[in-house]
Amino acid sequence: MTELFQISNNLINHVSQDFKRFLYRQVDWNARLVEINGARGTGKTTLLLQKAFELMRTDADSVLYTTLEDPFFYNNNLIDLADEFRKLGGRYLFLDEVHRYPAKNPGSDWSAELKIIYDRYPGLKVYYTGSSLLRIYKGKGDLSRRKTTYNLPGLSFREYLYFTGVLDFNALSLDDILKNNIKLTTEILNKTGVIIPHFRNYIKTGYFPYYLESQEHYLSRLKDVITVILENDIPSVSEIPFETVLKLKKLLGLIASGVPFTPNLTNLKKELFIADQRTLLRYFSLLEKAELIYNLRKESRENQLLRKPDKILPDNTNLTYCFNANPDTGTLREIFLVRNLRVHHVVTVPAKGDFLVDGTYTFEAGGKNKTMKQIQHTENAFLALDDIETGHGRTIPLWLFGFLY
Repeated sequence: MTELFQISNNLINHVSQDFKRFLYRQVDWNARLVEINGARGTGKTTLLLQKAFELMRTDADSVLYTTLEDPFFYNNNLIDLADEFRKLGGRYLFLDEVHRYPAKNPGSDWSAELKIIYDRYPGLKVYYTGSSLLRIYKGKGDLSRRKTTYNLPGLSFREYLYFTGVLDFNALSLDDILKNNIKLTTEILNKTGVIIPHFRNYIKTGYFPYYLESQEHYLSRLKDVITVILENDIPSVSEIPFETVLKLKKLLGLIASGVPFTPNLTNLKKELFIADQRTLLRYFSLLEKAELIYNLRKESRENQLLRKPDKILPDNTNLTYCFNANPDTGTLREIFLVRNLRVHHVVTVPAKGDFLVDGTYTFEAGGKNKTMKQIQHTENAFLALDDIETGHGRTIPLWLFGFLY
């Protein structure tokens, strides 16, 4: 326990406070049990350490941060840790990578132990992070009525600009962008001078915060992350055999090489040697929950697992470069637009145009010469165009949608 405190204090005291992700201000830190999930590399650990640092300024002994990958948990359980921590005056327990916790017996796991901690120690607040795959994790403990859950996506273009020292600007609502895009773009350009070169860099290597560590090796590291997700993270929560991992890799390659990807289930079943359509649809769901792809459908419903996607896109533009050194520009535009819109909105496939948002707004993504022809008779329709700095009327610069979070 002493060693855990030493490691905790060292990590907390060395975390940078210069930049906080948008979610930091949205989390209800007063909740007793907070889950923050998201793809690898989006900054979940840093988020925990930054909050721990803030709390330590008033009471250093009340805070403990630990990753559940630590060898301490090979032979020690969470309940005993929480019990001892409370006896020492602990109030805030930060647990990182909960899906890496080694269960101590067949009838228990990290979720079951957190349930006991929540019920047994009402004065203790617990904040934990895990893979985005926690959304499909069927644990031993029902935390649904106890936890408050948040998802942390990668950097938005707005955050990227702040992170690189180019611009400090507040997030915008979709309503702001649709009604005031000319005023907003003028204000932003007056501060940045140019915007397109920054946007080009972001599209290729700006989604994950670790790009500043080594821009030269960014895509290589991202490829390694994809491998870890497929070989470790997905099997850890879904209990799939290695043969399925190989099929997921092949499926991801097929999707990434042919985006925007309209799935032909019959052909894919042959490619992957799958007889059952439900199995293939489950693979789509696993890749989506892992934030490697995004499945678009014509309608938004609660249970989408058994429904074929109408269009499939890689989760973010950076992933596309891992599979194709020169990806299709039109595809990158669609990926960027959807990735930003779906953080706070529901995106589906419309009868006309590329995307329908919240069942109300239709968007068509394209280059600077794109016209309203395809959506001219569609109500509440807008163009999101690349390679333009400012817009006019219902024509909006694509990059501005990167300010939605």
